[in-house]
Order: sequence, then structure tokens, then C-alpha cells
Amino acid sequence: MNFALILFILVVVSGIAWIADRYYFAPQRRKAGIDRMPLWLEYTAGFFPVICAVFVLRSFIVEPFKIPSGSMIPTLQIGDFILVNKFTYGIRLPVINQKVIDLGSPKRGDVVVFRYPRDESIDYIKRVVALPGDTITYQDKRITVNGQPLQYSGGENYLDPENMRYAKRFAESFPADLGGNKHEILNDPDRPAGMFPAERFPGFENCQYINAGLTCKVPAGHYFAMGDNRDNSADSRYWGFVPDKNIVGRAFFVWLNLGNLGRIGGFE
Repeated sequence: MNFALILFILVVVSGIAWIADRYYFAPQRRKAGIDRMPLWLEYTAGFFPVICAVFVLRSFIVEPFKIPSGSMIPTLQIGDFILVNKFTYGIRLPVINQKVIDLGSPKRGDVVVFRYPRDESIDYIKRVVALPGDTITYQDKRITVNGQPLQYSGGENYLDPENMRYAKRFAESFPADLGGNKHEILNDPDRPAGMFPAERFPGFENCQYINAGLTCKVPAGHYFAMGDNRDNSADSRYWGFVPDKNIVGRAFFVWLNLGNLGRIGGFE
């Protein structure tokens, strides 16, 4: 269900009713000495200001999402309700998601929501680990970008609540000249490092797959995105690059988790 399209249709319908009431029906009622709106106008024109405000807020400022899977554990948990900044990377037209004002672009380490390239009716959330033009290598569960390896520390046990098995929790850091972003990831030592795509994807020829991982040159206008739960995430290693036109916004805040109210707050 395309909620943005439904909301847009409601704005148009209620807006037409609001204009019709303001410039035609309301003057007619005043002439007739009638104070109350007809019921059909109450439920159309009467709701226009509220529907319009929600539409503007959701389309251009922030949009709520709910985390449905464990691919971003430990950063985001199943059931987290998050907010996504819709204008960090530019202003996009609602419904068609066409950028009309460019205000920036994703940075390495940003957590972004985007339309899944293989089915744009589905929203995905992952972490950007490589930008257009970058060469990324993922080998033996470690990342190298443009020849510079990311730094890793920690390695304590962490119980993955989705799989009910222990994984290793690491802090992963980009070098300073690659943005310096630091965040946490999970690695399952019992799972193999090699990644093999189920089928070819646009830009597949830019990647080389080996037993212990892969190396990809990110095409212009695209990003390489991965889940923080590295051995439990379907991401760019499997289905390819994220086009810039699919970007919805940057995730930045957990505003509710009914199972754990202490999770409310920002995240990296």
C-alpha cells in the first residue's frame, strides 16, 4: 500500500471540498441563515487543514518508520519506531520521490531509508558504507574502502534476540579522511564470510566475488549499503547498489519501542 499516494489523494479531495465550501457553499449557508456544515463537508473540507499538515510534515520534514527485522542490530532493534529526516539530502516531490532541491548526499556511515531496488514498494533501512566512485572490499568480515581498512575493537559476546544465538559485537570505525563515523556491528563467527548473489543486478560487472567476500567499484549515482547485523542482512552484497533516486532520508531517532521504553533517543 502506497501511503504517500493515499495521503496525497486525501489532500486533493479534501482541498477541493475546502475551496468549494469557502467560496460557494459557506456564502450560500450564510444567505440562508444556516450555521452548520452538511455532514459530507464536515468529513472532507473540515479535515483538510489536518490532512494537509500531516502530508507536508511527512513528505518534507520527518517520516516515521517501524523496524521490522533484525538486520540493523545492535544499532536498531525489532519494534523500534524511528524518525527519518526527509530534507537532509534534498527536497523530493512526494509519491514520485523526484529530487527538486539538492541539499546534500549520504555520507559514509549514515543510516538511510530507501526504496528497495528490486521492489520499490518496499522500504529498506541500511548503513551506507561506500559512496559513488568508492572501491569497497568486504573480506573475512572486514571492510576496506579505497584501500583504507576500517578499524575494529571489542568483540564481546552479544545475544542476537532474533536468532537467539550469540554473535560478536564490534565497534567499527571509518578513518578520519573517510568521515570518521563510528558505530557498532555484529559478526557471527559460525557463519562463512563468503557472499554470493542469488542473481545478477545492475552494475554486477563492477563486482568480483571470491570465497571470502567481494570487491566492488560503486557506480556513479549509487551507494553500497549494509546492515549492521552483518551475517543476518540481505543488502548490497546480495542485491546490488542503491540508486540515489531511491533514497528516502536519513534515520536519526528512536521515538518509541513498546517492548523497551529505555531505547528512546538518537543513534549513530
